[in-house]
Amino acid sequence: MPARSDASVKRLTLIACIMGSGIALLDGTVVNVALPTIQRHLGGGLAAQQWVLNGYLLTLGSLILIGGSLGDLFGERRIFALGVGGFGVASLGCALAPSIGALIAARAVQGVAGALLVPSALATIVATFPGGEGGSKSERGAAIGSWTAWGGIATVVGPLAGGELLAVASWRWIFLINIPFVIACVTLILTVIPRAERGARGTRTVDFAGALLGALGLAGPVFALIEQPRLGWSSPGVVAPLIAGVLLLACFALHESRARDPMLPLGLFRRRNFSAGNIETFSMYAGLSIMLFFLVLFLQQIGGYTPLQSGLATLPVTLLMFTLSRRFGALADRFGPRLFMGAGPLVAACGLLLFQRVGIHVAYISEVLPALLVFGLGLAMTVAPLTAAVLAGAEESQAGIASGVNNAVARVAGLLGTAAIGAVVAASFSASLDSHLAGVALGAPARVAVHEAKRLPLGRPDVRALPAAQARAVTAAAEDASLRSFHIGLGVAAALVAAGGLVGAAGIRNPKRLVRAETCPGGALVGASPDAAQPTGSRA
Repeated sequence: MPARSDASVKRLTLIACIMGSGIALLDGTVVNVALPTIQRHLGGGLAAQQWVLNGYLLTLGSLILIGGSLGDLFGERRIFALGVGGFGVASLGCALAPSIGALIAARAVQGVAGALLVPSALATIVATFPGGEGGSKSERGAAIGSWTAWGGIATVVGPLAGGELLAVASWRWIFLINIPFVIACVTLILTVIPRAERGARGTRTVDFAGALLGALGLAGPVFALIEQPRLGWSSPGVVAPLIAGVLLLACFALHESRARDPMLPLGLFRRRNFSAGNIETFSMYAGLSIMLFFLVLFLQQIGGYTPLQSGLATLPVTLLMFTLSRRFGALADRFGPRLFMGAGPLVAACGLLLFQRVGIHVAYISEVLPALLVFGLGLAMTVAPLTAAVLAGAEESQAGIASGVNNAVARVAGLLGTAAIGAVVAASFSASLDSHLAGVALGAPARVAVHEAKRLPLGRPDVRALPAAQARAVTAAAEDASLRSFHIGLGVAAALVAAGGLVGAAGIRNPKRLVRAETCPGGALVGASPDAAQPTGSRA
């Protein structure tokens, strides 16, 4: 077989990296629109919907920082192939899951695989397109730009592809569809990306202890928040994981301060812009995750939208971000990021507050679309300047780990945000439902229906077996309670996002080291800035 040219190797390697990252991005956005359908088939209520999303985010967010270290130690080629292949095996496990518990477990394995493939994809691009001697920085920048752009396309296509698949086939196909792409990607990795010489390996150690402490520390509070509506705050099943998680996170911080090669270098947080930027990252991406999660549930379970319609409904946010974020990045390069990091979240918070106008009978054009457009505008104003400020807040030699930390913070924000607001929504729904039905004479079947309804806030109860009058009373109460809880959840999210803007306005200083915000249009979750591309260990 004739040897491939250098240009061919680079082109096919870039295709493999785009395909590998795209699989993970597509899967994350597809699952969101499928949650109501999965719940109808496997049950479990709101808690199960949260776990299907958060099981993935928990392992991904807590382990993604060691993915680069594993690439340094074993070679990014090997780790990339392992991550993509593992993602495919886990996708098959999701598709074949016989129960909601099995699906959640498979989603957690998907998160582990995602933590390997996401950083190793960027590392593979960096190693294939060297920017130093013998390489071209412009060529590397173009490669990273293409990778980022295709990641943005994946986030647009995901909800639409998922909605269309759900319209014509079982929800299991949203996972099975990954398999052919995984096979193609692994084949490219193993046949195109060359092996490196064994002598050229990185010297960093892998912080397995930190990863374990971080994962278990996050799992405790998340478990407590998700299961609290079912068990109650006084239950040992809530109190014990909550306390254990806090203690483990304290141990994690202590370990990271003493580790030789910590996965989270705490010294970075002594830098003002890095700390303030990551606080704002947490608030913005928590708000984004909360909005997308609960809006999709409300539109499908209360508004009667199909999965495809709910995917189309949220599309303006993604389109606005990727259309305008580069433009706002260019403005931030000219005027400094502080103005946009202060104003952007406040605009986004106003968008979230506009959801208070949404009613039971959802009017998309007059109620939902204005809120999404304002929120999307605020997001577009923020993401590129925010990412650039975080990278500029670290030394140039630490830009890679700074980008990784910012990426992890964004994912943990989604994890904790949906878990915490889920507890608020569930408590509000239960209290409001009881208040609406106080004094209403309900038979035993109706009381059972009310009890079951509390497991699925933002949903309509099954009242088919009830007398007509009781069915109308329970349905009306559940609808009103769902609307109230939706408003409260999005209102809390608005306050969180606005607080991030205040932190940005007060805490950010326009940096001396220039990182062009225009090169960070995807923010913390999609692609990367060329400034984050630091050479890692060689391929193996």
